[in-house]
Amino acid sequence: MSARAGIIVTGTEVLTGRIADRNGPWLAEELRTAGVDVAHVLIVGDRREDLRSALLFQVASGVDLVITSGGLGPTADDLTAEVVGEVQGRPSELDPDLERRIGRIVDALLARRGWRVDPAATAASTRKQALVPRGAAVLEPVGTAPGLVVPAGGGRSGPPVVVLPGPPAELQGMWPAALADPAVERALAGRAELHQRTLRLWNTPESELAATLRDLGPTLGGLEITTCLRGGELEVVTRYSPAAQPAYDDLVVAMQAAYPGALFSADGRTVDDIVAEALLARHLTIATAESCTAGLLAGRLTERAGSSEWVLGGQVVYSNAAKRELAGVPQELLEQVGAVSAEVAAALAKGARARLRADLGVGITGIAGPGGGSPGKPVGLVHLCVAGPARQLAREVVLPGTRADIRTRSVTLAMHMLRELLDGIPVQHDHGRARRDSNPQPPDP
Repeated sequence: MSARAGIIVTGTEVLTGRIADRNGPWLAEELRTAGVDVAHVLIVGDRREDLRSALLFQVASGVDLVITSGGLGPTADDLTAEVVGEVQGRPSELDPDLERRIGRIVDALLARRGWRVDPAATAASTRKQALVPRGAAVLEPVGTAPGLVVPAGGGRSGPPVVVLPGPPAELQGMWPAALADPAVERALAGRAELHQRTLRLWNTPESELAATLRDLGPTLGGLEITTCLRGGELEVVTRYSPAAQPAYDDLVVAMQAAYPGALFSADGRTVDDIVAEALLARHLTIATAESCTAGLLAGRLTERAGSSEWVLGGQVVYSNAAKRELAGVPQELLEQVGAVSAEVAAALAKGARARLRADLGVGITGIAGPGGGSPGKPVGLVHLCVAGPARQLAREVVLPGTRADIRTRSVTLAMHMLRELLDGIPVQHDHGRARRDSNPQPPDP
């Protein structure tokens, strides 16, 4: 059986949602790759009793290791090191050498920023961060706060607690030292390799997948399967030991047979990965003209480094004037069918392609709400078009949810339309770019 760990994320700002938790998911994935299963992830505010209760729960749950993040700063609400020491039976005491090391880090930081501070207040803050539970190992600071590995003491039994800072860059920088600590290595001595693989389906209900998995039930021994439906994409995440690899291979074959059109990724790649790789492999460029999504598709296409190789640019054509002047949509077309129409979406796609001299163009127009709808054109109505050199795809959808939901889902739908269009275009050889660059570009509409 794999070693198991519990994670505690501290901070009232995380608990109330003012800041999204990045440390819990990151630690969970790092532990998985290290062969450690995660039993619980708890989020608690900056309150002594709540943190104490969370620690006692994790310790009593039988996990082999507990990891905390946050609460190591110099202010009064930074309580993690002290409370962990109390729970582990190790009262805190000053580490003078650590105090001096932190002091040098703080002095250098203040000098770089040119801040003038009260020396007494700075000394008190440094002293607080140098209070260490007796017998704990210190993980050297990446920022100003040290990390700790606190074994059970005072006659207590239980897992060691790794105490890490809250800023993600500091926590991640300290993680290798935490894993290499002798107490942590002993606690995780029983860890075993743990694989995690993801299948991705498009426009498949969870209920249909549930029926498929029920039918496959006897063949799924040793697989832990979870599903998540997000924005029309259904993720099937499977965790298993190496011994269960044949069962997972059988699952992939069965899913490919059951969902030949919907299963778009059998190797974990996202639709963003697939579209980017397909554009690069085919030496094709792309441009967008967006109304209701206002540049969100262009932003998604350019999230990855190197995207300038295939993304030429995008137009935000929110007004009818912008549609005419930037994308070349004819005024008479806007008057005849209205801005939210299949014809205008097609004109936007062709206009983006022509005006930016790209191989592919995408046009999106719709009513994201909450107002602006009518019986004939309700809120959530979106028209999309993806145009290529020899073929174009068009979709009309009415999407539910908030304004943000409609815009986000529209972008995801556009990505899948691009994936479908690109799948029908042959991959070019290296000389394809030169050949494409020598071809005349489409004329302005």
